[in-house]
Amino acid sequence: MTPEAEWMAVARILVEKWIQADLDRPNPMAERIIEAMRYSVLAGGKRLRPLLVLAAGDYLRVPLESLRLPALALEYIHTYSLIHDDLPAMDNDDLRRGKPTNHKVFGEALAILAGDGLLNEAFLKLSELGVDSEFSSGNVLRALRGLARASGAEGLIAGQTLDLASEHQELSLAGLQTVHGRKTGALFQAACQMPAWLTGNMDAADRLHRFGWHFGLAFQIVDDILNVVGDAAIMGKSTGTDSNLSKATYPRLVGVEASWMMARGHVQSAEEALGPDLDNAQRLLSLLRQAVNRVA
Repeated sequence: MTPEAEWMAVARILVEKWIQADLDRPNPMAERIIEAMRYSVLAGGKRLRPLLVLAAGDYLRVPLESLRLPALALEYIHTYSLIHDDLPAMDNDDLRRGKPTNHKVFGEALAILAGDGLLNEAFLKLSELGVDSEFSSGNVLRALRGLARASGAEGLIAGQTLDLASEHQELSLAGLQTVHGRKTGALFQAACQMPAWLTGNMDAADRLHRFGWHFGLAFQIVDDILNVVGDAAIMGKSTGTDSNLSKATYPRLVGVEASWMMARGHVQSAEEALGPDLDNAQRLLSLLRQAVNRVA
């Protein structure tokens, strides 16, 4: 096992422990909603966004334990977005991570509330850094603003809105990149920038912003490809859904082979964004390679 793979395994176990401990809280007043939140967060997944937080922290020499709350915040926002994305009013998916989607188990109303609960929990977690941590209150505020912008009407929600509007529409390649740069890329960028915001390292924040942008586009292109050629049993979610909804995708616009070439181009651009000295960026680069060379 390479040092990067060993680090990744340790970091993933750590993230799982943090999630389990955080969600294992008795709440007699809201047992059902906590159950619905736990269902989706604990359903599995790659934990890519919290791992990016930790890998970017490693790049900036920030201890893993210092980034527990930001890592949780990113995973909670991502999971909330998946719960809402799967709803009948959105993509109407029945399967997520190999299990029935949240609304199939708990009903649409509770699924909406579970997503809302996770979104609010994310900002609660990040705000707790301002109480007792090594990060200054000003930098915590910067991180809060950055995450709110990435997950709000300028970022993820804007991308989802554009994605819905593009169904049964013809989009240009530039238009499709705009959709995915917000829907997928914005949260990846926030994950990468989080340690830089918290430490006030704005030069690094700029490099990580560009890295996250290309990371997100590479990831989404591969996601589009796998929706066409992937195995639903391996992926744990339905395939062919983009075609069913007549969504604009990279394979639909340029074909599968050209889409792979575009994804590899974004990998190269992501590497270049970090600058010539990549000695301390190996964990970030390992995640980048995993995101593109995956089958699920």
